[in-house]
Parts: sequence; structure tokens; C-alpha cells
Amino acid sequence: MTAKLRPLPSPRSRALLPRGLAPSLGAAALCAVAWPTLAATPTGEAAAARAKPGATTAAQQSAAAAGELANLDLLRQRLAEKLGATAPAASAHPGVMRVTNPAEGGADADATRASPSRSRTAARAPATLALAARAPGEAARPPQRRGPWSYGGENGPASWAELDPAFGLCASGRRQSPIDIRGGVAVDLEPIRFDYRPSGFTVVDDGHTIQARIAPGNTLSVGGRSFELQQMHFHRPAEERIDGRGFDMSLHLVHRDAEGRLAVLALLLQRGDEAQAVVQRVWNDLPLEKGLEQPASQPLDPAALLPQDRGYATYMGSLTTPPCSEDVLWMVMRQPLSVTQAQLDVFAHLYPMNARPLQSAAGRLIKRSP
Repeated sequence: MTAKLRPLPSPRSRALLPRGLAPSLGAAALCAVAWPTLAATPTGEAAAARAKPGATTAAQQSAAAAGELANLDLLRQRLAEKLGATAPAASAHPGVMRVTNPAEGGADADATRASPSRSRTAARAPATLALAARAPGEAARPPQRRGPWSYGGENGPASWAELDPAFGLCASGRRQSPIDIRGGVAVDLEPIRFDYRPSGFTVVDDGHTIQARIAPGNTLSVGGRSFELQQMHFHRPAEERIDGRGFDMSLHLVHRDAEGRLAVLALLLQRGDEAQAVVQRVWNDLPLEKGLEQPASQPLDPAALLPQDRGYATYMGSLTTPPCSEDVLWMVMRQPLSVTQAQLDVFAHLYPMNARPLQSAAGRLIKRSP
């Protein structure tokens, strides 16, 4: 049988074509690709309907419609072959063909917009032909996390904000910690009132530092508010500086008030001849594995950590680890505590460096004891 050009599909058939397909190829190209072949191979029912002109019955109309649908399915198959597409193994919508590209939408486009690295790859890749539409209600894939935060490498402090949307303040915050405590205003600061007592505690290596979790009942009071001690942890080297001077380590005592507001007391540790008893008490109960919370064999007295000189500097800052939450009251004791080289070596063996870089003071008010 000699193939001859057949008119474009009826309006009903055109309505069944995938949205966006005809405009992408053009009506003339669509007919040139597949329709002449289809005109030469009519289905038996459609041929029978045309062979008997005259009044049409309901059965004949149904047969003609079935023929058009069969032709349309064959059109999709031939067009896919011309464009080099392959059908998926299974589809929730058989017979549906869709041409997609990054600008049009779909799962790949959503993922490209969500991931800059994928966007660069997609910009070099040609548009793809898919034979299955995205399932209704399918959500766009979220950005992939690059792993847990750390103090070095690609997941270090400069990248914290990219690892999780909850870490955004690590990059955009305006009152971040730690800072170099320079200048400020010398005033008669209110003395911090400590109510510390010997307490039970547990020790845990959380993968970022060594932390001692203190039993309830230890508080400090300042500015008309009372904060209860929650835990204390270590940094090497000290995260804070005073007038540009650095220290070997720092110890942060984290407190919380009844409304959930945080206050951190920072103690500076410097190598000396005298061992620090509380630090040694924590080292004695170090757990053998990360993540294991080790109950202490003896109680710990936080008051034994306080220096004789209670002068301090205070400012509003943030947590120094993700999520870098702000509105944290900082009190940095200016007299360092003595620790031995052996005590420094214990922590250095586990964490040679776990300090966030200094952040901009950004014009914040710093008050310090005279």
C-alpha cells in the first residue's frame, strides 16, 4: 500500500496529545515524523467503518474512536523512536509521554534548582525525553546534606550554614561568638552570684568535644535572672581572646533559665605547674567510646573551677557550634586557670583542634570589669 499524507488528527485526537509536545516539534514536523506511516496502516475497525458509507451506528462510532486511539498510541511509539527515547520499566500512567527540560519543571528540574552542583551539570546536558510523568503530589527532592558538621575540611565552619537550613545563622547572624574581647567600656559590673555545690555528673564524647552533664541544683544569678548549670565542655585552643591574647584551652559552662534563655560562663585554661582538680575529675571518667554516656565515679564541685579574681567581660553573642543560636549572654572570666601539660595532652589526643574561628564584634557593646 502506498503511503499518502493524511490530514492532522481531529480536535479530539489533538486533545489527547501530551501537553507541550506539538508546540515543541511543530505540527508540520509531527506529521512528517509519524503520521504518513500511520495513514498507511489503519486498524481493521476503522477501515471497516470507512468501507461502509452511510448512516453510522453507535458501534461504528465506537470502532472509529478506538481506531483513532490506536493510531495515537502508535504515533507516540514512533515519535519516541525518532527522538531516541526509551520507555521506563513501569509507569503509573501507561501511554503518557512527556518531553522535559530543566526550565519546564518536573523532578529533575526541582532537584536542579535545589542543588547548585546539579544546576551546573544540567546546564551542559541536553533536554531529555521521558515516557512517564511525575506522580501527582510528588514532592521536590530536598537539598542533599554533605554530612555532619566539623571543625575542618569541606564541612568546617565556613560551610556550616550550607549543611542544614537550621544552621543559617552560622553565616547570616550578626551577633556571633566567639570574639576577641578588645576595648569595651570599663564599668562596675554586678558581681555574678554563684550557687554551686558538689553534684553527680556523666561524661560523654559527643564527637566534637568532651562534655560533662551536671545534675540539677547548680545556679548562677546575674541581671535579676537565675540560670541553672546544664553542662560544661572544652575547646582547644581557647575560642575567646582577650585583647588579642590566645589561651591553650577554654571551658564553657552552659546555663539555662526558666524561660529557656542561655548564659555561658567561659573559663580560660593556660599551661602551668598546678593541675586543675575538676578537669582531672572529668578526665578520670572519660568513656571508652564516642556517644557513650559514662556515669562518674565521684561527684564534681563546679565551685572549684572559679578563679580568685572574679572580674569578667560580658556581651551578647551566640552558641559557637551549629545551629549558632543567638541571644546568648556571655560572661568571660579574665583570670585564666592553671592546667598541666599532661592534662592538655589528654584532650589534645582526642581533639587536637575544635575551636570556631573568631567572629566580628560588629559594633556590639562589651562591658568589662575595671
